[in-house]
Amino acid sequence: MTSRTVLVTLLVAAISVCATAIAGVPLIHQAATAHARQSLREQANVAATMLAARTGRPAQVQQMARLMRSNGIRLSLVRAHRPDRGWVPPSVMRRLGARKPVHSRVTVNGEEVLIEARPVGRANGVVLAQRVSAARGETVGLRLALALAVGASAGTLAGVLLARRLSRPLRQAARTADRIRQGDRSCLMPLTPPAEVRELSAALNELSAALEVSEQRQKDFLMSVSHELRTPLTTISGYAEALADGVLSTEADTAQDAGRTVLTEAKRLERLVTDLLALARLQADDFAVEQEEVDLTALAAAAVTAWRPSLEGNGTELRAELPPHPVLVRTDPVRLRQVLDILVENAGRVAPQAPLVVALAVAPGGQVALAVRDGGPGLADEDLRVAFERGRLHRRYRDSRPAGTGLGLALAAQLVDRLGGTITAAHAPEGGAAFTIGLARASTGTPSPENP
Repeated sequence: MTSRTVLVTLLVAAISVCATAIAGVPLIHQAATAHARQSLREQANVAATMLAARTGRPAQVQQMARLMRSNGIRLSLVRAHRPDRGWVPPSVMRRLGARKPVHSRVTVNGEEVLIEARPVGRANGVVLAQRVSAARGETVGLRLALALAVGASAGTLAGVLLARRLSRPLRQAARTADRIRQGDRSCLMPLTPPAEVRELSAALNELSAALEVSEQRQKDFLMSVSHELRTPLTTISGYAEALADGVLSTEADTAQDAGRTVLTEAKRLERLVTDLLALARLQADDFAVEQEEVDLTALAAAAVTAWRPSLEGNGTELRAELPPHPVLVRTDPVRLRQVLDILVENAGRVAPQAPLVVALAVAPGGQVALAVRDGGPGLADEDLRVAFERGRLHRRYRDSRPAGTGLGLALAAQLVDRLGGTITAAHAPEGGAAFTIGLARASTGTPSPENP
């Protein structure tokens, strides 16, 4: 980056100098020519005055000629009655013969020449000539080269300083990112100007914080899953060792109890593995969601019918609050039934002898709300915001109430999100928790009395 910034700065400086030269050189030439013309005019006046005062003294004229020659000026004495005078143009001779001063720019031998001539005495005149190229000077190119060199030097210095200033936060960001890659979450970048650097620093700091939170959640999740796996595995291993060592009685009742315990723990393990696989599949791009028009009234009624025997056998009072008419939505019935089963199972496990309600309502705006409410112990206000995070409620309540794998609500939330709906947690009027699925009603649905 430093070398590229310096190169760009040099290029800009060179272009600036060249553009300035293209625009300025003609002006410099004009100014130099005008200055030379004025200087030549003054010297012609001085030479005419001196010659008029020293008539007949050629040594003085020769000394003056040598002095002017050193400055690129040619001085000649002419006689008006000799019009064939060497290099002096005839037009200049005619004007001198008419006793008039000459201010002219002519071409002599293919080269432009500035001429100033003054009459001296009756028949003589003095002519001063200077080439236009000499008047402009030979140092314009040198001055341009010098300006280019100065511009290049300044551009190099400015480019180095600018590149170092620009690359400093990028190098610091690279070092911070490398430390984050190595696992250091305590490194933070200072929020310094300019605004772009401040935004980059803030983004890296937020990334570090987000990674720290994500890693902590992963650790907590792995600890929770490990705990859930260890408990049934310990039970199964204990019964297997007892059977292998002959410690466990072979009586029918004892064997049946051991079999039921092993079967229960094996199903618990199967449910945990199933939930883990379902969560993993939800993260995949090929997770299939097949949308079709579904009657939620019928779907909820089928779920209530399927769950009623097992829940009422455990003392749970299961009720259905469903409209008498079909409520149509466009969704995946298999995935939505899976979400409803998760919520009903979770409520029945947490509050086995409390009322459980499956309710369906249609809001005036066409939004459909499918809710599962229970009369169990419920959730604290701070738990409602994190109810769908993996394992959060499980870690909080596993020692105080019946708990499952800790993945059910997270799985339900992700399934609803894939279906294009919303799911929220709130307090239920029955005294426990209420989980509500929000879906958009299908436009072809049968109108209800509440929403014609």
